[in-house]
Amino acid sequence: MTAARELAVTANRALAAAGQSDMVWGHAAVRDPDGRGIWIKAPGWGFEEIDGDRIQLVSWDAEVVEGDGAPHKECHIHLEILRLRPELHCTVHSHARGAVAFAALDTPLLPVSHEGALFGGADVPRFTLTGGLVSTPDLGRALAGALGDAPAALMPKHGLVAAGTSVQAAVMHAVLLDGACRTQLTVMAAGPVKVWSDDAEAAAKRGECWAESQLDAGFAYLARKDGRP
Repeated sequence: MTAARELAVTANRALAAAGQSDMVWGHAAVRDPDGRGIWIKAPGWGFEEIDGDRIQLVSWDAEVVEGDGAPHKECHIHLEILRLRPELHCTVHSHARGAVAFAALDTPLLPVSHEGALFGGADVPRFTLTGGLVSTPDLGRALAGALGDAPAALMPKHGLVAAGTSVQAAVMHAVLLDGACRTQLTVMAAGPVKVWSDDAEAAAKRGECWAESQLDAGFAYLARKDGRP
């Protein structure tokens, strides 16, 4: 198995371990090091079911180069973000429950936790052009524009998207965004949010808590857990 294919397998299974599964929907993609496109899970399989035989190499023209079946309808999420941002190595799309629920409130995401500090005190970007499938290159480009240079973005009425210069970073950005949303939802269920980090503290926490080594450590834990409860 090629290294990129193996990383794609591990990314999907780590997302399962983090509780990001929605039956067979959602996907992670890894840039092919030879420039041929992306390694992405084949449609019809859950995160926890992925192995090397259930990964496709999809070209920049959204055609399956290696693997079985048709490409995923939403492969354009990954193709267009990675096309726009050549420094990125991996992208994630999931229907994480906390992210979906929080996005419906249309309220700012505050740094009330370490996870919330991922955005350095700024609110999380939101892709609002559609709550439907991102099934065309035009929608993929619009999503890439909404994400910008942020580590992740909410997709109201749909889910989340995350990206990183490594597989570890992209997966952890998805996990951390969902965690931040869940934490703030818990606070708001108990009453108004009254305490959170200011911009300076949030920015400092982003560097301290979510340095590359910390993202790698979190990902390694999820990879070891590998779908187990």
